[in-house]
Amino acid sequence: MKNIITALIPVLLVVAAIVASDTFFITSENEQVVITQFGRFVRQIKEPGLNHKTPFIQSVIYYDKRILDHDVQPQEVVTRDKRTLVVDNFSKWRITDPEQFYKRAKTERVAEERLRDIIYSELRQDFGAHDLTDIISHKRSELMRLVTERSNAKVKELEMGVEIIDVRIKRADLPTANQQAVFNRMREERKRIARQFRSKGEEEAQKIRATTDKEKTIILAEAYKTEQEIRGKGDAQSIKINAEAFGKNPQFYEFLRSLEAYRKSLTEQDRMILTQKSPFLKYLREP
Repeated sequence: MKNIITALIPVLLVVAAIVASDTFFITSENEQVVITQFGRFVRQIKEPGLNHKTPFIQSVIYYDKRILDHDVQPQEVVTRDKRTLVVDNFSKWRITDPEQFYKRAKTERVAEERLRDIIYSELRQDFGAHDLTDIISHKRSELMRLVTERSNAKVKELEMGVEIIDVRIKRADLPTANQQAVFNRMREERKRIARQFRSKGEEEAQKIRATTDKEKTIILAEAYKTEQEIRGKGDAQSIKINAEAFGKNPQFYEFLRSLEAYRKSLTEQDRMILTQKSPFLKYLREP
C-alpha cells in the first residue's frame, strides 16, 4: 500500500499543479478581467493582483484597461456647399465596464466596428452642416469636439461599457476625380488675378508714358522757342553789325556781294550768255 501511495504522489502533484494553474491567475495593472461560466457572465475584476476561479468550468477573458486607438479607412463625406471630401479619422477609446462590454460586444474588433459606424454618422452630420472653408479652418477643432461628445453620448445610450475620449481627423482630401478640377479652378483664379494686376500695371504705364510724352513735348517746344529767340537776336545783331560795317564802304560791300554771286553762278555745269556790257560782269572785265 505504501508503495502505491508513493507511486501516486507525482501524479497527484501534477494534477494539483494543473488544477492550481487553472484556478489561480494574475491580473496586471493594465488589464481587467471578465469571468464566464459556459459563456455566461459571472463576475468582473478591475483591480490588479492574484485572483481565482472555478477550474475547468469558468473561463477568464482579459480586456485592456488602457486607452485604445482606432484608425479607420478613409471615407467620403459631403459638405454643405456640395464638396466631397475623403476624410481619414481616428478615435481614442477605452473599456470602462467589462461586464457591459462583454454582454454588448465581447471583442474589441466588434466594438471598433460599432464605434466606426457611430463616429462616421456624426462626421457626416456635422460636415454636411458646414462649408468646406469652415472644415479646413480653425473651426475644425470645435467640430471635432462636438463629434466626440455626440458619439460618446450614443455609445452610452447603447450601454456598450466603453467611453470615446477623442475623435480627430488626420487629413481631409478631395477625391482623386475632383482634385484636377479644383486645381484647374485655382490655377485659373490665379491667372485672373495676374491678368488683373498686369492690366493695372499697363494702365499705370500708359499714364506715365503719356505724362512723360507731354512733358517732353513741352520741354522741346520751350527749347525751340528759346533757340529761335536767341537765333533771332543773333541774326539781328549780325545784320546790324554787317550793315554798320558795309555802310562805311558801300563799294567794298558791292564787290564782296559780286564775288559771292560769281562763286554760286559760274560753275562747270552752268552756262550763261551775257553781253560784255552786262553789269554782272563788271568786275570780270579789264579795268
